[in-house]
Amino acid sequence: MLRPRITPCLLIRNRGLVKTVRFADPKYVGDPVNAVKIFNEKEADELIALDIDATAQRREPDFRLIGQIAVECRMPLCYGGGIKTVDHAKRIIALGVEKIAISSVVLENDKIVSLIAKEIGSQSVVVVVDVKRNTGNGYEVWTHNGTRNTRKFLVDVLELAESAGAGEILVNSIDNDGAMKGYDLELGRLVRHSTKLPMTMLGGAGSLADVQRLIGECGVIGAAAGSLFVFKGIYKAVLINYPSQVQKEEIIRSASTDSENEAARARPLVS
Repeated sequence: MLRPRITPCLLIRNRGLVKTVRFADPKYVGDPVNAVKIFNEKEADELIALDIDATAQRREPDFRLIGQIAVECRMPLCYGGGIKTVDHAKRIIALGVEKIAISSVVLENDKIVSLIAKEIGSQSVVVVVDVKRNTGNGYEVWTHNGTRNTRKFLVDVLELAESAGAGEILVNSIDNDGAMKGYDLELGRLVRHSTKLPMTMLGGAGSLADVQRLIGECGVIGAAAGSLFVFKGIYKAVLINYPSQVQKEEIIRSASTDSENEAARARPLVS
């Protein structure tokens, strides 16, 4: 079984690091390259960097900024934003990025996903699925930085991504984004039961206890967070932070115990 990862997620807008709440009101919190340097020192498991406006503004990826981030990054790096072609993916991988994250192109032309996976390997292709609860309490997929409702259900898009050749799924809760009140565990369990692909969850982490709960209850391979690792304290002062190696080991150990206990409770009694 793959070891769970605890992953900072950097949102980039106009070459700056920002944080949003439910995909709105982006607040500038610093320089992304400086943030990468700090996460290097803190020995983060991996890093996700997403240009949140590239697709909505129909821009190509910012290859110059990607190169700057990749040069500094001493951990596995996943980059997303504006990737629409095989050439985009190849250029980003050539800059030293381990994974590329794609979203709307999966629905627009899933054959592109297959071509990208064939060119750079499925293990380097992450499909990002931004979801929001609908009035029927189901989950619909949104694209273009949460401005466009595809009217497609999450489970259908997960199936499409898997069949197209993606190697990993990143599910982002729009409803919980920036709220720091915990992950949507119901969403996590739904994704876990709907795909065999390794999955990372993003949106809502407000404490390390939330991370532990997500890993223990949903069997994710990655717990990603933005605000948790950018803000500190009740007044949300901007301060890059990340759990120590000892804290990470305790989170994973406790999550494993939680998972075993949950499995035991679900196991039918034998008379």
